[in-house]
Amino acid sequence: MGWLTKILKGSKSPECQCHLKHHQDETTPEKARFSDTSSDFDKEEIDRAIAISIAEEDDKGKKVIDDESRLEEDEKLAKALEESLNVKSPPRSSPYDYISSFPSYNPFYNPSGYRTCAGCHSGIDNGNYLSSLGAVWHPECFRCHACNQPISDYEFSISDNRPYHKSCYKYLHHPKCDVCKHRIPTNGGGLIEYRAHPFWPQKYCPSHEHDGTPRCCSCERMEAIDTKYLILEDGRKLCLECLDSSIMDTHECQPLYLEIQEFYEGLNMKVEQQIPLLLVEREALNEAMEEEKKDHHHMPETRGLCLSEEQIIRIVSRKPRIGGYRIIDMFTEAYKLVRKCEVTAILVLYGLPRLLTGSILAHEMMHAWLRLKGYSTLSPKVEEGICQVLAHMWLDSEIYAGSATSSSSPSSSSSSSATSSSDPDPALSGSSKKGKRSEFEKKLGEYFKHQIESDSSTAYGDGFREGNQAVLKFGLRRTLDHIRFTGCFP
Repeated sequence: MGWLTKILKGSKSPECQCHLKHHQDETTPEKARFSDTSSDFDKEEIDRAIAISIAEEDDKGKKVIDDESRLEEDEKLAKALEESLNVKSPPRSSPYDYISSFPSYNPFYNPSGYRTCAGCHSGIDNGNYLSSLGAVWHPECFRCHACNQPISDYEFSISDNRPYHKSCYKYLHHPKCDVCKHRIPTNGGGLIEYRAHPFWPQKYCPSHEHDGTPRCCSCERMEAIDTKYLILEDGRKLCLECLDSSIMDTHECQPLYLEIQEFYEGLNMKVEQQIPLLLVEREALNEAMEEEKKDHHHMPETRGLCLSEEQIIRIVSRKPRIGGYRIIDMFTEAYKLVRKCEVTAILVLYGLPRLLTGSILAHEMMHAWLRLKGYSTLSPKVEEGICQVLAHMWLDSEIYAGSATSSSSPSSSSSSSATSSSDPDPALSGSSKKGKRSEFEKKLGEYFKHQIESDSSTAYGDGFREGNQAVLKFGLRRTLDHIRFTGCFP
C-alpha cells in the first residue's frame, strides 16, 4: 500500500487541498484558478507517487525472489549434507585418504554409523580414520605387512592385498641373481643394475661376466653356481640339457649328414661329390684353419670349416668316455685328406647339440656347393650371408616342418634304412637323435635362429639379413643366379 501513502502525502499543502475539497461550491474565480492549478499539481504528484510505488514494489518483488532462491539453495545444501552421511564419496587418486564416508556395504561399517577398524577390530569414534583396501582403519592400525610399523606415507605398495612401505616392498621384492641367488646390488647411483640374456629369461649380477662364472658353450646360458656341466677335453663346458642331444663323434654324425644332403636335394641343389664330414676337437679345427691357404672369413669362434687343401686331420673317431662330469678318454685318429675336387672335407666341432651341429653343417655345405658350382671370388658378406640363409632355412625346416617321430620322417627313415643295411652297429642306429623334440630342444632351435638373425657382424649378420631379404623377395634360385653373374645380392 505504499502507493496509497504517497497519494495521501503527495501534496505540499495538504490543508489547502482539503480546504479546496471541502469548500468547492464557494470558491471564487480566482480561487478556482488556484484550485485548478492545485488540482493539476496534485495529479502530477499522484502520477509520480504511483510510478515510485510501482518501482518500489518491483524492487521488493526482486528481493523476495532472491530470498526465496537463497532459501532453496540452503535447503538443497542441507539435503546433500544429510545424504552424504550414507553415500560413499567419489574415489580419489591417493591410495588412501582421511575421509568421512565409506561404501554402503562394508563389513567394518553398519548403517547406524558404527565403524570397526580392520586392524584392531574395535570401534572407530569420531576423528580421523583411513579407508583403504576395502576397509576402514585407525591410522595407527594401518601397518606394513613386512615390518609391522604404521604406514604414514602418502603412497604405499600392495602385494596379495597386503600393504607395505615402499622401502619394505622393494627389499622383499628386490630382484635376485639367477646365478648366485643373492639380491642384485645397486650401483653407485643407487639403482639396481643387472645383466640380462638377450634370449633366455635370465638376469644376473654384472660381476659374473668377469669372475669366471661358466657358460654353456652351446646355449650360452649362465647357469646357477651349483649347476653341473660336462667339461669337454678342450675346456668347453656343456650344460646337461644340451648334452642330452649332443653329437660326440664322426660316426654318430653321419645320419645327420645324410639328412642335410637330402635337404639340399629338396632345394634342387644336390652335391654330387662325396665330401667327407669329420668331427674334430677345437685344437684340430684351429690348426686346419691355419693350414687352409685361402683367406676365408671366419667367426670369432670357429665351429665349422670347409677345406679345399690336402691335409692330415686328427678326428674324433669314437664317442668319448665320460666320468664325473668330465671327459676321461678321447678316441682320435689321423685322417688324410685327398684332393679330388674343390672341396676336400667339412669339419665340425664335436660335442654340440644336434640342431646346432646341423645348422653348422648346412652352412659349410653351402660353402662346398658354391665352390663346386664355380661361384668364385665372392665377397665375405655375400658368401657368408647366403650360407647363413641356408643354415637358417634348415633350422626352420627342423623346427616347424619336422615330424614328431623319426619313423614318420622320410629323411630319417631313409637314413636309418641305409645305415642298417650297411652297418649293424646299434650305436649308429637312430644316432641322428631326430626323435620327438623336448620343449628345451625346440627352444634351443629358436635360440640358434635368433643368433643368426641378431648377429652384429658385417659378413655374417648384415650378409644374412641382405641375403634373406633377397630370397624372400626373389626366391632362392633367382638370388643364386644373380650372385653368379654379379657377385652381389639382387
